[in-house]
Amino acid sequence: MTHRMRFGIFLAPFHKPGINPTLALEQDLELVQWLDRCGYDEAWLGEHHSAGSEISASPELMIAVSAERTKHIKLGTGVVSMSYHNPLWVAERIVQLDHLTRGRVMLGMGPGSLPSDGAMIGVSQKDSRRYLEEALGVVTQLLRSEEPVNFKNERWELHDARLHLRPYSNPLFDIVVPAVASPTGPKLAGMHGVGLLSIGATTAAGFDALALHWSVMEQQAKHYNTQVHRNKWRLVGLCHCAETMDQAYRDVEYGIEQWFEYFQAVAAFPQMAMPGNNVKEMISFINDSGFGAIGTPDMVNAQIDRLWKQSNGGFGAYLLLAHNWANFDATRKSYDLMARHVFPQWQGQMATQGAAERARAARPALAEVHAKAVEDATTRFAAEVAAR
Repeated sequence: MTHRMRFGIFLAPFHKPGINPTLALEQDLELVQWLDRCGYDEAWLGEHHSAGSEISASPELMIAVSAERTKHIKLGTGVVSMSYHNPLWVAERIVQLDHLTRGRVMLGMGPGSLPSDGAMIGVSQKDSRRYLEEALGVVTQLLRSEEPVNFKNERWELHDARLHLRPYSNPLFDIVVPAVASPTGPKLAGMHGVGLLSIGATTAAGFDALALHWSVMEQQAKHYNTQVHRNKWRLVGLCHCAETMDQAYRDVEYGIEQWFEYFQAVAAFPQMAMPGNNVKEMISFINDSGFGAIGTPDMVNAQIDRLWKQSNGGFGAYLLLAHNWANFDATRKSYDLMARHVFPQWQGQMATQGAAERARAARPALAEVHAKAVEDATTRFAAEVAAR
């Protein structure tokens, strides 16, 4: 395999309400450090302001701290809720982070998925996607051009707006928009020539729409004379690994019920609603529906293969949706197992297996030669001793 798939994490984050938030945020940062050590390529950090579980209000702050603690991993806003912010300031902040991280940032922009967030500032879900579309146009123009930007709607007004700093990255850092099942995200990605972040890739509707989404992107890119690349397409999925199926099942007893409860009864986000009344039913739903994989690394490989085929041409990165189903030690173990046993399959790094197989096949003949060489050396030494 010549394609090198990137791997990463989409960290909302999800935490059980009532636990120590300081410790929870610190463990999120420690997790990003762990991923950097394990060789993950990307970490996307979320923005939410209500509902008690997704407790990071600023991906930019999380990126700034994570950048100081890591060496290689790229860090993205996953995603900035554009309907809440002036697009000029969003562009300014990401460019500053681009300089501070020496080019390790990525910019994800979305409409704002939690209705309870927008309600506090008078932004309705019926307007948020339009605000994203308008803000994306402003931000991409600011980042790609030095020409002044003028724009006005009922939320923002820009007069000869320019960036204070130009981006550090050359070419420009990755920009992405999210998609679940509707064509809104692919439409915008193709229109502006940016990447797609398929958050709902493993939902029933999102999985069915994967190939359609890429077709929409290509059609839009052709119409608007932009370019889209499969390497910039990221699919998000749910997984938890252990060394055995039984261990994986025991691990997720820690927090899977709380995670399901959040989407079933708390977050007003119907696209993620899912069935299950107890741990056994929840695990069965995740595995049987294809929504995710709870088990061994082989199951994760099978899940990625399924998505690869459904995409009808492939994608550039697979991101694991962080979920806190397991405690922190088991969570880190899961990410370690995937790095050890899943990455090589998708990054062209199975050469060691081939080398071992070739050596196994050649071993009898080579061992015979080796044994004969030892025998000859022993005979020569004995002759030398006898001749003294």
